[in-house]
Amino acid sequence: MTKSALIKKAKLVAQAMVPALGALVGDTAMADELSYIDQRNDPVSLVRSYYNALNRHEYARAWSYWGADGKPGQSYDSFVNGFEGTLFVDLYIGNVQSEGAAGSAFHAVPVAINAWQQDGTATAFAGCFFLRIAEPTIQEPPFEGLHLYEANLDHVDEPYFVHVPETCAP
Repeated sequence: MTKSALIKKAKLVAQAMVPALGALVGDTAMADELSYIDQRNDPVSLVRSYYNALNRHEYARAWSYWGADGKPGQSYDSFVNGFEGTLFVDLYIGNVQSEGAAGSAFHAVPVAINAWQQDGTATAFAGCFFLRIAEPTIQEPPFEGLHLYEANLDHVDEPYFVHVPETCAP
């Protein structure tokens, strides 16, 4: 399939999803379809769990994926306000890059997302999440597991999934 055919197909799929998502607003069935996922044992699971929390509007849980102090440079209230009007986020994850240095493991997770708003519009973003864990055997309490420490996402055109970066650099 050519890139233009893929883009056309993706736009048709996205347009078909908008009415379905709109019908779910205020419907308790939405929560049933979004089962609780909280896995922090690897980079992909953590990013998926982060978006699961956002999709379930569990902002305190989403905030916790940023580590003990939350998202650097942002208050919790500002973080929550940034998702005002967001109904659901589609997520596409690329190939994770990992490396170790000075007693820590670092991971770069390329992503592309489509943020569906309550008014039926969608905005696409692509970029990278950066995760870190200090070697567990050398940590002192309180233990801090694998967590997000930085994200660089930029607005992109639809279809969002063709914009997943091949590599990430912090």
